[in-house]
Amino acid sequence: MGRVKRANAGAAATGTSGAGAHPPARRGHNAARVLDLLRTAGSEGISRLELAERTGLTPQAVSKITARLRADGLAAEAGRRASTGGKPRTVLRLVPDAGHAIGVHLDRDELRAVLVDLTGAVRAERRVPLDLGAGAEAVVAAVVREVDALRGPGAGWPGAGQLGDGRPGVGSPGGGPSDAGLPRGRRPGVGPSGAGPSGVGSRGVGPSGVGLLGVGVALPGPLDHARGVLHRVTGFPEWDGFPLRDTLVRHLDGLPVVVDKDTNAAALGLAVAAPGDGHQAQSFAYLHFGAGLGGGLVIGGAVHRGARTGAGEFGHQVVQLDGPPCGCGNRGCVEALCLAAVARGDIEEAARVLGTGTGNLVALLDIDLILLGGRIVATAPDRFVGGVAAALTDRARRTGGTAVPVRLVPGGGREVAEGAAQLLLAPLFGRGDGGG
Repeated sequence: MGRVKRANAGAAATGTSGAGAHPPARRGHNAARVLDLLRTAGSEGISRLELAERTGLTPQAVSKITARLRADGLAAEAGRRASTGGKPRTVLRLVPDAGHAIGVHLDRDELRAVLVDLTGAVRAERRVPLDLGAGAEAVVAAVVREVDALRGPGAGWPGAGQLGDGRPGVGSPGGGPSDAGLPRGRRPGVGPSGAGPSGVGSRGVGPSGVGLLGVGVALPGPLDHARGVLHRVTGFPEWDGFPLRDTLVRHLDGLPVVVDKDTNAAALGLAVAAPGDGHQAQSFAYLHFGAGLGGGLVIGGAVHRGARTGAGEFGHQVVQLDGPPCGCGNRGCVEALCLAAVARGDIEEAARVLGTGTGNLVALLDIDLILLGGRIVATAPDRFVGGVAAALTDRARRTGGTAVPVRLVPGGGREVAEGAAQLLLAPLFGRGDGGG
């Protein structure tokens, strides 16, 4: 297993923890509220009067905000709507292609990357095998290569491959070897960061708006979300202390990067999902069962990361003293027991253990909803949902309460990558603290 080369990542000493390491500056609070209402209104749009009523702002303030958003290319007219009196109202909508973000999911054995527009819709996707234990050089090079492929020529989004000054960027659409290997200097065709019409620094812009907001990277924890530094990633302790965010900023030529735990990213994506999709509980847990088992917590509508951004290590609660060893160093963890059951082909046992751990979580936090996702869950969704639901029903019967509902997360396994992109998008709409 390759060892992490700390000397290759001394980004803190090179100053890369500055502006380039964080998402572009957030818009004003009121503008973000208006943008979020435009986002949730969808293609039908919303009138200025409705925006004023729902935000509590004066019509004059709304007119000024929407004028700026239209000038930036973020909003556009969507026709007129009949009113109960007076002239028809002009309806405004969000322009989805006015900005984009890239989300990267680094799993233990796979890299999945998506390009999404401002609505969160996936415009392009890439999947490649990955060995998270191959060492920093190989993993960082893989991220750079896939990000370049999504922002490069032929990536399938408006303005792809164009930098702020209109010059072509460098990509690797075929996913093959390129000059993205490490160490590397500045690549051909990549100059200083440009700025879109809104004045937000970006690397590669669409026809208007905020351009490419940056890259969100989600991977197993524990890690320090605020600084973008990894800790002793379960099963890969050699990553301890590696400044992944600053290293990627440097090798992506200053493109903003945010790093978070995989389950936190997915939980953020679910928390900001459009109303009407059934995921709008104010307090819920997202449990991800893939190569490992983890949890993301949303409390009061916001992702709960904890004082040291280490909350949500759901898979490493001990439920069997002196049980089988786990990669975290403990014995009898929920993750170890579930993985062992799956390896034996005993899905019912895996679901039962998962349900036991989930019952502990519900008892501790009294949350409204449990969401299940991940590729192992996707292999037998009914059995996992049924097993966890049965455990919660038994608990409710014993306590005299109401069973917390359990639902499957749709998304075809992209929920973590899509959530990683929301680390950049959500702050634009006042819906998250992606930059930490």
